[in-house]
Amino acid sequence: MDEQTLRGLLDSVRDGKESVDGAVARFRSMPFEDLGFAKVDHHRGIRCGFPEVIYCEGKTAKQVLAIFGRAAAGDGNVLATRASAELYSTIASSFRKAEYHEHSRAITLRQKHAESYPGTIAIVAAGTSDIPVAEEACVTAQIMDQKVVTFYDVGVAGIHRLLAHTSELQSASVVVVVAGMEGALASVVGGLVDCPVIAVPTSIGYGASFHGLAALLAMLNSCASGVTVVNIDNGFGAGYTASLINRRSKPQSE
Repeated sequence: MDEQTLRGLLDSVRDGKESVDGAVARFRSMPFEDLGFAKVDHHRGIRCGFPEVIYCEGKTAKQVLAIFGRAAAGDGNVLATRASAELYSTIASSFRKAEYHEHSRAITLRQKHAESYPGTIAIVAAGTSDIPVAEEACVTAQIMDQKVVTFYDVGVAGIHRLLAHTSELQSASVVVVVAGMEGALASVVGGLVDCPVIAVPTSIGYGASFHGLAALLAMLNSCASGVTVVNIDNGFGAGYTASLINRRSKPQSE
């Protein structure tokens, strides 16, 4: 349950559209609901602005379905990351409006009308191999009601491909830069824009890249001001953080 849903419930009680007993029943599972194998945090949307996100790896399909169902019952949008197509089939059998995003391996369920925020999040990927992580950031930002533009395969090996989009990058409110190998793209972008840059190292690269460690260390040592770094392959974390930054602006009325 998020703040908007909570306010709507309280308004319904005030207006006589919802009984006190009905409201109490809705509140009974707050702030969390214990499923035995998981404690679903129904207060997350009120505290943090977006409901708890489901990380699917390491969970059984039955466990994910149960958590997904309880999260959906709160009427908010639902995001499940690192999900397989087979897991999506299980979810879709109960939630027909759920969508599977193949590249990002994410499942989304939109139950709330999207708000409109004035800023734009730009997501930049160095190479085609980095797109899955970039798409995870993209899907995360979009389910959090953000306007997203993407620029893929614009790495430093062909820097003219990046520079062709300089004006568009400079108009963004936040830029997420996804890169493997030596991770130099984040520093380059950081030197072109006046907004926060969130760097995402990926595990893409040959042996000495150490599964993304080389890119991580390079990004942490960036000489460009305004660059901050999330963990290796953490597109979700970058998309979420970028959304929180942009959501500081008031939503536009539609």
